[in-house]
This record gives sequence, C-alpha cells and structure tokens, in this order.
Amino acid sequence: MNIQQFYDFCLAKKGVEETFPFDEDTLVFKVGGKMFALTSLRDWENGSPAVNLKCDPQRSEALRLEHEDINPGYHMSKIHWNTVRINGDVPSALLKDLINHSYDLVLKSLAKKMQKEISESVD
Repeated sequence: MNIQQFYDFCLAKKGVEETFPFDEDTLVFKVGGKMFALTSLRDWENGSPAVNLKCDPQRSEALRLEHEDINPGYHMSKIHWNTVRINGDVPSALLKDLINHSYDLVLKSLAKKMQKEISESVD
C-alpha cells in the first residue's frame, strides 16, 4: 500500500476528516472529531511507513504475537493502539481490515446521535 492508497482508503469512509493537529508531519484521520488513524508523512517519504490504529485490546495482543510488524502504539496507549509497519509482514487485506476495525471502534464510541448523523451523511 502506498500513501495515496492509504489516504484514499481512510478518507472514503463516512464522516472522516483529515487533520494535522500536532505538526505538519503527522497526518491524522478522525471520525466525529476522534482519531482512528495517524501516520508520519516523513516516514512514508523515507521508505519506512507506519500507521497507528486503534484496536480491541485482546485482538491487539494476538496480532502482535502473529506479526513482527505490529507493535504497541508509538506515543499512544499501548493497550488500545497498535503501530503497524506498512509493506512488511502485514498483508494489504489485513491492513485494510485493521483500518476498518479502528474506524468502527471509534465510530461506536461516539454518541448515538452523532453515529446516526454520520451514517446518514452523503459524502
């Protein structure tokens, strides 16, 4: 997966916005104002892309045991976030599944009213 594919995949989800809340390097995707994916653009340019994704704690542990390129979230809660190195031992299909999982976890954490607004929005 390249940066454009990652960007397009995340931005295509309902209610998603791209932001740079920390600095000019860290691209953050949010739904309902809450982060579900973040990545360093510099890392992509340097050939070592990675993305932080929210994950169910039990699933996080299993994924970390199965994949060398899935580690506790860098600069994030190690319980709820993973850092996934791109183009390593994590297949693209799994990466997309993990992005979807992160998005779904964050969406489900939002107030019911906001969830409904997002699900009914036309992008």
